[in-house]
Amino acid sequence: MKLNFCFLLLLLLLLQMTIPGSAQCSLDAIVDKKIKDALTGLELNPSAPAKRISCFSVVNSGKLSSCPAGSVVTGCACGYGCGSWDVGGGETTCHYQCNPVDWTTACCCRLT
Repeated sequence: MKLNFCFLLLLLLLLQMTIPGSAQCSLDAIVDKKIKDALTGLELNPSAPAKRISCFSVVNSGKLSSCPAGSVVTGCACGYGCGSWDVGGGETTCHYQCNPVDWTTACCCRLT
């Protein structure tokens, strides 16, 4: 009787493994499906205008140099090798904290 029961149990397990959809998915298959689902939701719009970044320098005498409206400071430089500076004015102005400073340059960038 035990032999028949074990054989029946083994037969049921084998049948369950062969039924489509009941087998466990591998981790790779699950990740691939998630990636495909995420990519399907993205919209690609090749007709949208491409944005470019344009950068330029603004040089002024003294401790301050500001970028024009629509651009932000991406770097600063100054005369006499001063290394102490901060960016202020809503991320548009280079301010050097050394004395003396004869010139200040703001590297400015904007998306066009």
